[in-house]
Formats: sequence, structure tokens, C-alpha cells
Amino acid sequence: MAESALLGSWKLISFEVELRDSRERQRPFGASPNGYLILGSDGRMMALLTSKERAAGQKDGDVTALFRSMMAYTGRYRVEGNQFITKVDASWNQSWNGSEQVRFWNLDRDRLVVKNQWAPSATVPGGPMAQATATWERA
Repeated sequence: MAESALLGSWKLISFEVELRDSRERQRPFGASPNGYLILGSDGRMMALLTSKERAAGQKDGDVTALFRSMMAYTGRYRVEGNQFITKVDASWNQSWNGSEQVRFWNLDRDRLVVKNQWAPSATVPGGPMAQATATWERA
């Protein structure tokens, strides 16, 4: 499938994390997450994923809850077969900055399914080995 089919804006439909050891599945952003993935023809991508159940907050505990209910990063990407690989230059998770994030993709008409490699989870407390699956629809 042509790389150009990935270009554009995608709205998040679902986000699920599978834990490798237990095979438990979690939805860290709830049943109806919010977010967008933008893959530009200039080779830059941006992703923002959040829970819809977020409340504004000023106190430390509220701010922590806001941080734990989101994911965001951007960088230059390249496509290699069924992978797109992003060299992250800004992220909600400082440990991702400078890293390469590998994603496996499958496109069926206007629905894009994206999985990461098995890795320590960035969204599940304790960072167990996990694989996330995000499903997007063309926006």
C-alpha cells in the first residue's frame, strides 16, 4: 500500500493496551478516547491522545491525573513497509525525546490500525511490557 495513503488527519476511535505477561487488556483513556494523529507530506507527525473524562485542575493531584490521562508526541517520520518510525523531538514523556518510536500500521479504507512494538508501557502504572493498539478514522 502506498505511503501517501497514510497522509492526513486521523481521529482516534479506540486505544487499548495488552499486557504481555497476563494478556490483560486495558483502556487507559476510557471507552471513548479523544485524539488526533496527523501525518504530513513534509515528513512530520503529531499525535495527541486523551481521555474524555478529564477535568481541569490546579492542585498537584489534579495535574498528575491530567498527565496520566494523555499522550502526545511529535517528530520526523519515515515509512518502511508496514512500519512508520518517528524520531521524537518533543513529547509528553521526556524519555521518548530523541528516541525512535516504531509503529506497525494497517489501513482498510478510511480506518487505520496502529500497533507499537512490545515495550514498557507509557500509560500503565509500573511500566509492564505491553503492546498498544490505536484505531483511527480519517478525519
